[in-house]
Amino acid sequence: MQTPVLHYRLRMTDEKRSRTWLWVVIGGGTLFLFLLAVFALVYVTLHTGENARLTGFGDKIGVVDLEGIILTPDPVVEQLRKFADDDSVKAIILHVNSPGGGVAASEEIYREVRRIRDDKKKRVVASIETVGASGAYYVSSATNRIYADNGSVVGSIGVIAEWVNYGDLLRWAKLRDVTLKAGEFKDTGSPVREMNPAERQYLQGMIDNMHTQFIQAVADGRRMKVDDVKAIANGKVWTGEQALTMKLVDQIGDFRTAVEETAKSVGIKGEPNLVRPEKERRTLLDLLFGDVSQWLPSRDRLMEQQVGFYYVWK
Repeated sequence: MQTPVLHYRLRMTDEKRSRTWLWVVIGGGTLFLFLLAVFALVYVTLHTGENARLTGFGDKIGVVDLEGIILTPDPVVEQLRKFADDDSVKAIILHVNSPGGGVAASEEIYREVRRIRDDKKKRVVASIETVGASGAYYVSSATNRIYADNGSVVGSIGVIAEWVNYGDLLRWAKLRDVTLKAGEFKDTGSPVREMNPAERQYLQGMIDNMHTQFIQAVADGRRMKVDDVKAIANGKVWTGEQALTMKLVDQIGDFRTAVEETAKSVGIKGEPNLVRPEKERRTLLDLLFGDVSQWLPSRDRLMEQQVGFYYVWK
């Protein structure tokens, strides 16, 4: 049987613990709300700043980033069209840092750049940062002028199609592929068997035709002779310094040089007002927990597992 004194002490200890936990909960909740408010403020500030750049007054130069593997023409084409239709945007700089990508996607962006340059008569220039190769160079060749750093990687006028054949692995695992088809060449490029000579000739013919299209596009965009482009269309890349002597770029210069000279060429005096398309909106959870996209499957990661034709430097 507990004495009154012991019972009183136990009750006081329990009350003290309860008060301690109450203050912990209150303090933790207050800290969480404070951090929530800070992140919300940062989000609103960044979002508002982006919109302010888009709605600034005066003559502008639009900047469109061409980054990473090109697997779709969107959103680059959409951004180009928006700047092309905006009379306050006097020129567009395509900021390039890409090894290329899909054949059709690269061609669509190329055609949009050509339309802006030739039909809209709006100046478009390319500023190649680290890499402007294959499909990215395909697109750049449609601009009025190409800038590159001395050490930029430029060129790779060629086409590639590759996939993994795991037929031996299936046989080792005692698994059998079952394929039903209608049409002799329907399963050409199947990863579970070797290609026969007719299939290889068929695919090589497609690749050669795409290569010819690439060469013609560069010749048209750069106003070069087809034979001159064909002579260097062997899939090699060059530094910006080498590319200058081959007439693949027009000038050695960084992004700042491209901005300053483009501004002068379209009659903008003083510091040009650079505008970029609005960035994709991020949620508060993105700000709190960061970008987890690196842990998720992406289209460019899946590309290597799919049969396709690419203007890409690897």
